[in-house]
Amino acid sequence: MAVPRGCTINPSARAPMEYISTRGGVGAVDFEGALFSGYTPDGGLFMPQHYPSLDRDTLRRWSRLSYRELVKELCSLFITAELIPRNTLNDLIDRAFSRFRHKDVVHLSRLKDGLNVLELWHGVTYAFKDLSLSCTGQFLQYFLEKKQKHVTILVGTSGDTGSSAIESVRGQKNMDIFVLLPKGLCTQIQELQMTTVIEDNVHVFAAHGNSDEIDEPIKELFADVDFARKYNLMSLNSVNWSRIMVQIAHHFYAYFQCAPSLDTTPLPVVEIVVPTGGGGNITAGCIAQKMGLPVWLVAVVNSNDIIHRTVQHGDLSLSESVKATLASAMDIQEPYNVERIFWLLSGSDSHLTKMLMEQFSVLKSLKLPEDLHRKLSETLHSCSASDEDIVRAMQRCWEENRYLLCPHSAVAAHYHYSQLDGTPRCCLAPASAAKFQDAVLRAGLAPQLPPEITALMAMETRSTPLERGQDWAQVLRERIKATAQRWEAQGGQSAPPGQGEVTGQGVNRT
Repeated sequence: MAVPRGCTINPSARAPMEYISTRGGVGAVDFEGALFSGYTPDGGLFMPQHYPSLDRDTLRRWSRLSYRELVKELCSLFITAELIPRNTLNDLIDRAFSRFRHKDVVHLSRLKDGLNVLELWHGVTYAFKDLSLSCTGQFLQYFLEKKQKHVTILVGTSGDTGSSAIESVRGQKNMDIFVLLPKGLCTQIQELQMTTVIEDNVHVFAAHGNSDEIDEPIKELFADVDFARKYNLMSLNSVNWSRIMVQIAHHFYAYFQCAPSLDTTPLPVVEIVVPTGGGGNITAGCIAQKMGLPVWLVAVVNSNDIIHRTVQHGDLSLSESVKATLASAMDIQEPYNVERIFWLLSGSDSHLTKMLMEQFSVLKSLKLPEDLHRKLSETLHSCSASDEDIVRAMQRCWEENRYLLCPHSAVAAHYHYSQLDGTPRCCLAPASAAKFQDAVLRAGLAPQLPPEITALMAMETRSTPLERGQDWAQVLRERIKATAQRWEAQGGQSAPPGQGEVTGQGVNRT
């Protein structure tokens, strides 16, 4: 692996941090403009125009920081003090992590056979998405309160994104969130984490359809540019740059926890194993590499192996259908964040990125150019795991450590157990096993339910059913109009906030 070299950029001397589209068709915006958007108007995704490059002294200094402090340092590199003063930024991040159960926010468990598991799931919903979404919610509320504006957040979910997004904005007067879930296709716990939130600004719809079917009305509303602009629709899926930005910290913290020493020359390389669905976490890892972090990335997937095939063979093509697996949050056919990775590895070539992604959009199949495929395989490795592999990894980890892995974390552990070569390695654990009782039982193990999750079973629930035959998009339109009228009646304004106003387009579930 070629580790980028560079020097720390003096914050006062840095060029202003701006964000551009991976497809090159829109002007640069600041962090606020990128935050209040989904896809860019030309169909691309926002990425920073330049990346801070960190030298050895900075990495050594950062190695002594807590996870919370690392998030503050990283966010300050991507958000100018003119937009959010540093002291205010620190306060927002402290507030974001105030509801996490672990004092360190995240926790590394060092297990037998060199298995290091970085638990990213100590937030309210027991999923890693709480980390980035809690911060993103605070950033949104900061700008909205400042300008007395209102946004409408529209989210389709196959499980964890919906509950994490709800928790990040529940009770906030400047935001209404509309979440569509596929009734009966989430785990019971995932569904209860959404339907038991009884807040005026939370609107949950239980659709009698699958995850692809719930995407359709959301796409329709985002595609209606006038409606999307009037009601200021936005996304909290990982198309949003803010989520990627916070997730960069996972890789720095994992490196500092697992590197044998920072006193050697060159610095040691640590392998970071990343359970991968939509590709947000692996994109964050690629950016960390770009900034100078000496990590080797491994994207691990389940039987829905499009990313594995892309890395191994340059084959970005859909399978006939999505396979239902034990690692359900990774049951994804179109990992949209690969667009960011292609753009990054091609030297910010927006023309090439646009051509590749438009071809994929039409044909659902793409053979990567040889040079891009070579750069991709030099940047990361990949591995896929079957349900049987997942079960075996869960069983082995329990037998050796009395430690329960969720099925997504078990995909990473499966890779580790196939290596055992002494390489310093950290497996990212995206969720608690408590959310996936069926997978735990499938492995012949006993679920361990914390009291917060057990309590969900007795709580009042609220959701609006979307029946087959109904016009789901029209139901959403009417509810969005009604909530906007309520906001305006209270003296607010439902209008796009700030510089670089961008209306999000499209939908993704991670």
